[in-house]
Amino acid sequence: MTRPHISVIAAAQNASKRLADRDTPFVMNDWYVAAFGEEIKDKLLARTLLGRRLVFYRASDGRVVALEDRCPHRSMPLSAGTLEQDTIVCGYHGFRFNTEGDCIEVPSQASCPKNIGTKAYRTHERGAVVWIWMGEAEQADLSKLPPQDWMADPAWERSQGYLGLQASYVRLHENLLDLTHLSFLHAKSFGTPDYAKAAFETEIGDGQFALLRNVVPTTLPPVWGIPTGLTDPGQAARIVRSEFRSLGLHEVSVTFYDCHLTENARPQFRIRTAHMPTPETATTTHYFIVHGRDFAQGDAATTRFMHEQLFVAFQEDVDGLALQEQALASTPAEDLYEFSVAADAPAVAMRRYVLARQQKETRA
Repeated sequence: MTRPHISVIAAAQNASKRLADRDTPFVMNDWYVAAFGEEIKDKLLARTLLGRRLVFYRASDGRVVALEDRCPHRSMPLSAGTLEQDTIVCGYHGFRFNTEGDCIEVPSQASCPKNIGTKAYRTHERGAVVWIWMGEAEQADLSKLPPQDWMADPAWERSQGYLGLQASYVRLHENLLDLTHLSFLHAKSFGTPDYAKAAFETEIGDGQFALLRNVVPTTLPPVWGIPTGLTDPGQAARIVRSEFRSLGLHEVSVTFYDCHLTENARPQFRIRTAHMPTPETATTTHYFIVHGRDFAQGDAATTRFMHEQLFVAFQEDVDGLALQEQALASTPAEDLYEFSVAADAPAVAMRRYVLARQQKETRA
């Protein structure tokens, strides 16, 4: 077969129209990660999120301030100005803006005109990360921010990192919802040959999508085998739950144990990874990651080893998705079609959900 029949291609293309993709406008009314808390200090930080230029700084009371990075006078980026006593002074004409984005001083005249200002965004700092609500601030709803108790629990050892992804955040969420690719894209890191063929279950609900896979027995790759001590061939169980929890959070939970021991006699080793993609543009993504474990507490060498090994694998995702993005960009629309299989069910449902969210927001 050199090319599917034209009717098959048309069906695939029609199905794709019901899925979010690189061309789907962003959903603004939701929480996304803006930065790691340690990035935001008492100096100006410029960052583009969801196609919008923002400037961040930490006020003297510890609050994270987020403003549109544009002076409303003559559009000079405020990030090119200076931070003075919790206010930004524009580097062009010296207009001064407070933490709410209000202009409070125009040096060229004695009184400051009212109703001059730049948009302020609602932020919320939790654990290691700063979340931002990109829609209207008065609609910001903390109940829509999924709990991540382990990210602040002292019983969990954690590390964190950032990757710049040259691809759509939708593709990253899809990548995380079908870990069949571990046997192939990650064959040299934390994938194993048996992973793709292992039995799996799916959960598809209202805005919640998950894939569960039990790989038993299996041989663990070094990143898991060495820290847990489960290094023998066919010794381990690898129980995985990969879940889309919100537009800004995907969580992977894994439990390992010695499958040759009885349930009462075997210790369990648990890990959690928060994958937090925030769109920068339609085809670039800020990829924030926090990884945690409930074993080998206080062991800096284990933390360093696991972090380095994991980020080798995460870079493989970044590289693979960037190649996909290049292929998508260079394929004429009439020739672009993609097929889905059973393992794609949660990812397909997620992409339908994202598109529906965007369309609902547009109609509102």
